[in-house]
Amino acid sequence: MITKDQVLEAQEKWGSGVVKIGSLKHSRSECEAFASSFLDERYAFGLGSVIFKPTKCEFEQFRPSKSQALSYFIAGDDRACDEDKGFAIQPWTKVRFENAGIILEEKRAIAMGNYFFTDLDGNEAKVEYTFGYKLVGDELKIDLHHSSFPYKH
Repeated sequence: MITKDQVLEAQEKWGSGVVKIGSLKHSRSECEAFASSFLDERYAFGLGSVIFKPTKCEFEQFRPSKSQALSYFIAGDDRACDEDKGFAIQPWTKVRFENAGIILEEKRAIAMGNYFFTDLDGNEAKVEYTFGYKLVGDELKIDLHHSSFPYKH
C-alpha cells in the first residue's frame, strides 16, 4: 500500500526539482540535462500513458509526450509548442503543496489541492493541481498531472 509519506516525499522532490531547473536557467545545457532527468525521475513517460495538462497552456492544452512536457518546463529554440515560455525557468525559489485530499491504493495514489510557487521577489502564485501517481519499483511516478489557476469572476 502506498503511504501518505511517499506522496509527500514525491511532492517535495517535484517541487525542489522545479526550483533546481530554474536555478540552472543561465547554463542551458545543464538546465536541459537536469530537466530531462527530472522528467524521467518524476513522471512515467516511457512506462505507459501520461496525461499532462499544465497551467499556462491555451492552444496546446495537453502534453502527452516527454518532449512536450520538456518544452513546457524549459521552452527554448527547439520547443515542441510555440506558446511555451519555460514555466520552470521563471525561476521559482520555493514550491509548497497544500493537499486538499489524498487517495491511497496499493499501487496508485491521487493527490489534489493547491500548490504555491514563490518568485524571486517573494510573491507567491497559487495554482490548483491534481497529480496521479503509480508505483514503479519503490518510486512514485506521475502519470496524471492537471494544473490550473483558481477560478476568478
